[in-house]
Amino acid sequence: MPKSPAESSSAPPSEAASRLRQIGFLPLLALFYGYTAGGPFGYEEIFHSSGPGMALVFLTFVPLFWSIPISLAAAELNSILPVQGGFYRWSRAAFGDFWGFQCGWWNWTGTFLLNSLYGVLLMDYLSEYFPWITGNVKWLGACLALCLLSYLNARGIQVAGWLSVALLIAVLIPVAWLCIAALLKWHYNPVIPFTPPGQPFGSVFGKGLALAMWNYAGYEQLSSMTGEMKDSQRTFVRLLAWNTPMNILTYVLPTTLALAALGNWYEWKTDYIVTASRIIGVETGGGPWLGAAMLIAAMIGTASLSNSTILYTTRIPATMAEDGYLPAWLGKIHSRYRTPARAIAVSTLVYCVLAKYRVEDLVNIYIWTRIATTLLTLFAAWRMRAKAPNAKRSFRIPGGSLGVAYVVVFPVVLCALKVAQSEDYVWRYAPWLIASGPAAYWILRGVFKLKPTTMKPAPESNYSATPL
Repeated sequence: MPKSPAESSSAPPSEAASRLRQIGFLPLLALFYGYTAGGPFGYEEIFHSSGPGMALVFLTFVPLFWSIPISLAAAELNSILPVQGGFYRWSRAAFGDFWGFQCGWWNWTGTFLLNSLYGVLLMDYLSEYFPWITGNVKWLGACLALCLLSYLNARGIQVAGWLSVALLIAVLIPVAWLCIAALLKWHYNPVIPFTPPGQPFGSVFGKGLALAMWNYAGYEQLSSMTGEMKDSQRTFVRLLAWNTPMNILTYVLPTTLALAALGNWYEWKTDYIVTASRIIGVETGGGPWLGAAMLIAAMIGTASLSNSTILYTTRIPATMAEDGYLPAWLGKIHSRYRTPARAIAVSTLVYCVLAKYRVEDLVNIYIWTRIATTLLTLFAAWRMRAKAPNAKRSFRIPGGSLGVAYVVVFPVVLCALKVAQSEDYVWRYAPWLIASGPAAYWILRGVFKLKPTTMKPAPESNYSATPL
């Protein structure tokens, strides 16, 4: 006799989560901001590729159809199932064991590519001052940085959280300095031209959309460490409400003012904000100090991204191990620091191996796994409306059925456009990364005989589904 959804799909026990240390709003906000933005760095190519006007439109309005729908879906799902592992366990509750595993696996393995890049980028910034940082020296430096950040994460979420607060302050001071200096030197219309002259509209649209989606991706990741939040129901919604406006201001304000001061949108490329800061600093009489401060801020922002990525992504394999998908030893919580230290160590080892190689192009492959996990989260919100219609929800997507349609349809359209615009090498390799999920599921179950545990209600959960 099949189990009812209340028996098989509700949240897992919070025994492990009860052993986790918890932090409050400010360090959580700094961690979330560090993961989803980290400062106005790394996306400057959008102005060269799509033109300043279209780029600013994308950066301002894509959140309405991408990150805000993700935030609304995550907020409602968290109000039903406020559990450690968040979006992965929501997908399991909504669609069963197979799709729950896919969501967790794609998220964990995809971010191997992402976080290894952050270590390399830190060394790239340092090489601006120390040209001898190349080859094996660069790789060893990247490994050292990744290991240090992983160690701080393993020491406890309080350490990682307050480190993110310090990093956030260190980033925002030079950014505010740039905004003031650029405002005093405003000479150009920052939205002209709207698109690069002579470029086909479809090409500039596709490139700009991809970069904007990249900047505003990952909002469901906040849920991966719900068990480490104080007053998670209320805190979760507050974090989502604060983070999106912060990110929009971060991406739009300093670059708009810098473009208005310089007017050289056609020269902008990745990390050009450092060069723009140096030029504006010199022309406003401040010398090279603004450029140096922004370079340091870019390094700090990258470290913040890496620190937050380690925290959010390593909670997923630990939770999957607790649920029986992965070997149990991987999910062990450190007796002193109350963190998934083994999952952090295994992930860091893979980061360091990949930091040896050129992974910039592989990040474009990673985005397919980000799209897959995000879509599963969005569909889980829709599915749980039918599967658990009477569950108490402290937050509900506004607008009834139309609101749910808004949350699901617009991101699906954007994801379809992004996949369709993928480069040829992405089409060659990304499907293999996606296929690793089903392969790993059947190997772990068939060869290693791992069997997912039955999910039980969490203490905070009001989920009580009715059989379909």
